[in-house]
Amino acid sequence: MMKWIMFGVLTAFVAGAWLLFSASGGKTEELKQQIAIEQADGDPDERVPELEADIQSIEGSRTFNGILLAFLTAGLVGIFFVVQVLPVIAHRMTHAVYDSGEMIENDPMHDARSLVAQGDYEGAVEAFRSAARAEPLNRLPYVEIAKIQKTQLEDPQAAIRTIRGALESQEWQVTDAAYFMFRLAELYDEDAHDRDSAVSILNQVMEQFPESRHSANARHKLHEWGLA
Repeated sequence: MMKWIMFGVLTAFVAGAWLLFSASGGKTEELKQQIAIEQADGDPDERVPELEADIQSIEGSRTFNGILLAFLTAGLVGIFFVVQVLPVIAHRMTHAVYDSGEMIENDPMHDARSLVAQGDYEGAVEAFRSAARAEPLNRLPYVEIAKIQKTQLEDPQAAIRTIRGALESQEWQVTDAAYFMFRLAELYDEDAHDRDSAVSILNQVMEQFPESRHSANARHKLHEWGLA
C-alpha cells in the first residue's frame, strides 16, 4: 500500500509540474503580444524592455524546469517499469523456460553452497551430506565435503575417510569409482604422506579396470613415481 501511495504522490507532482510548465509557455505568449501592442503604439511608457526582460526570465526558468521535469518523468516511467512491468516479464519468461509455470526443481546442494559462501564450513559439510542422501548416485556432494575438509577445515584424514566411505558405500559406475580411487590416492600421497597406500590404490585401479584409460592413467602415475 505504501508503495502505491508514494507512486501516486510522485505521479501527481509530475503532472502538476507539467501543467505549470505549460502555463509558463502561455504566459510568455501573452507577454509577446503585449510587446507587439506597445511597439505598435510607439511604446510611449517604454515598457518593451521590461516585458522582454520578463520573457527572458520566464524562458530561463522554463528551460531549467523542462530539464528537471524530463528527468522526473523518466524516473517515474523507470519506477513503473521496474515495479510493474519487469516482474510480469520475468514471471512470463520463467514460465516459458520451465514448462508453462512448473515449479523450479530445488537443487539439493544449493543450501550447502550458500553455507560455503558464508564461511559456515561445518554447516556446509552437513548440508552436502543431506544432498548425498537425497541423490545417492551423485558423487559431487562427497567431492565437495572432502574439499572442505582438506582445505578449509585442514583435516585431510577426514577427507580420506569421506572419499573411502563414499567409495565403499555402494556400487558406482566405473568412471565414478575410478575418480574416487584416484582422489583417494592423491590424498594419501600429498596430504597423508603415505605413498604406499597411494600405490596400493593405483594398483587396484589397474586390477579392477584393465585395458581402460583409468588403468593407463594409474600406470602413468606409477611411472612418474618410478614404480611402474
